[in-house]
Order: sequence, then structure tokens, then C-alpha cells
Amino acid sequence: MKAIKRLIKFVVLGLLVATGWMLYFVNTPLSLSQFPVEFNLKHGSSLKSVARQMTDAGILREPWSFSLLVRAYGKAGEIKAGNYQLEANLTPLELFYKITRGDVSQVELTFIEGWTFRQLRKSLDDHPGIEHKTADMSDQEVLSLVGASESQAEGLFFPDTYYFGTGMSDISILKRAYHIMQGHLSKSWKDRDPGLPYKSPYEALIMASIIEKETGKASERPLIAAVFINRLHLGMKLQTDPTVIYGLGERFDGNLRKIDLLTDTPYNTYTRTGLPPTPIALPGLESIQAALHPVKSSALYFVAKGQGEHQFSDSLVEHNRAVSRYQLNNKH
Repeated sequence: MKAIKRLIKFVVLGLLVATGWMLYFVNTPLSLSQFPVEFNLKHGSSLKSVARQMTDAGILREPWSFSLLVRAYGKAGEIKAGNYQLEANLTPLELFYKITRGDVSQVELTFIEGWTFRQLRKSLDDHPGIEHKTADMSDQEVLSLVGASESQAEGLFFPDTYYFGTGMSDISILKRAYHIMQGHLSKSWKDRDPGLPYKSPYEALIMASIIEKETGKASERPLIAAVFINRLHLGMKLQTDPTVIYGLGERFDGNLRKIDLLTDTPYNTYTRTGLPPTPIALPGLESIQAALHPVKSSALYFVAKGQGEHQFSDSLVEHNRAVSRYQLNNKH
């Protein structure tokens, strides 16, 4: 009986000591020497791994006390991965709240309207805050990982600024950009004007990418779209330089020559009628809207007249006059 009482006393004493130690631990500020301090918690990490990562980063003196704290709250599965920044000496309890809330310090990456998929992939590969999983993959392997049904990657990822915690994989960012593009395209397709010459949303995306490359002036996009749609209805060739340039690929040296316009490729809209087989760039939302909501116009031609603007014409005679005025005269 005395042994049992003695054991109970030891257990109670042990609990009191453990409780006292835990109260001391959770309320004693961390002793970090300089600020700000950044540390990264990797995606898919266990509680043990998280505590070890913070210990290795110099945030914690040892991992087991913090692990006990998290388990005591029953929150082991609620720790958020990402990049964290400490501006002051928090207590372990405050640190616990921070990483279970997911109070991460975010970094950003911007995909630019008009970029090719090659340029997009380079921006991912060059970003220091991203986990690079796709660097050695083919475009088709990347498409499979993001769940795309298309066979070509060009134009499928929405150009925007993406915010994320350091350590997020490039696959996760690509998935987000792909599904955002699908969402915009699906909504715009449902609301499209009647009588458009597209068989599918993908064809509208192709047109949007051409519009994106033809003009950076938002007010002109619906009129650019009208010209190309009018040409498709009439069976005329689109005759748009950006598709030819895209078809040349790395052979393009910045100077589009007559021979380039005469040499047939799947993307040469001077030699082939209809749309090219794929988009040629990342179209923004305004270009998608223009492709599906063109202005009503009988224009069939346009020529650059400087300052990023174009002159639009209904007939070849008018167009030739505009070319003479804005192009040929400027060469003398």
C-alpha cells in the first residue's frame, strides 16, 4: 500500500514538474539574436520533421519540447508549409499559432501576357523560391502532371502574378495557372457572341493568343478580333506576322523577311487558311474577351501607324493607301 502511495506521489510530482516545465517553455520567448529571421517548412513534412527543420534553422534549441506542445493541442496535422519570417522573439506558443495559421511570408512570380510557354518555364526555373520538379521534364510530362487534356502546352496557363510561400513546387503553380485559364475560358465561352467561327473554346484561345501578340492597346483588341473573324468567315488567309514568327522559333533573328512569309509551316497564315494549330502565346483576359466579343465591323485589314496604334480598312484599296501613308513613307 505504501509503495502504491509512493508511486502516486512520484507520478503527481512528475506531472507537476512536466506541467511547470511546459508552462515555462511555452511562455519563454525564443532567444534569437538578429531579425528578421526566415525559415521554410517543407510541404508534406511530419511534426517530427517540422520541429527538426526549425531546430536546424536555429529557431528552436531542441525539437522535442515543441513537438510535445503541438501534440498537447492536437494540432499535429494542421501545420502549414511555406516560408515564414520572424520579426521579433516570439514565445513557442506564439510560434505554434503562427505555423498552424499558415502566417507565411509570401513571394511572387509573374507570368507576362504574350509570353511563350518556353519563357514561362524559364521564369519558373530561374525563381530561387520554388521547388523545381519539372526542370528535366518534357512539356507533355508537365501537361500530364497538371491534369491537362491538351497535347500542346502553349497558351494554356493564365498570365498573372501568383503569390505563394517559398518552397512551393513549380507543379503546384502551373496547376493553379492552368485551372485559372480553364475557368476564364469556360466562362467566356458560355457568354460568347453568336455566329463566331470557332468550333471549340481551344480555337477561341488560339485566336486570343494572336490578338495578344498583334496589339498591346486594349481598345484595339475587339477590332483586331473583328478583322480576323471577318477573314475566317470569308475564307481569307489571316496573314498575321506573329504566327509566322512563332513558326520560325529560334530561327527568328528579329527581322521578318519575304522568304519567311513564303515558306510554308503549320503556323504560316500567309500560306495556309484558318487558324494555326495551337496558340502562339499566353493571352490575357482582355484578349480572350475580344476573341469572343468582337466589335461589329466590316474591316478586313489593318496596318501599324506608330505609337502602338493601327489603321483599319474595309477594302484592299483603302489598305494599300494606309500602307503607303504609314509604312512606305516612313521608310524614306
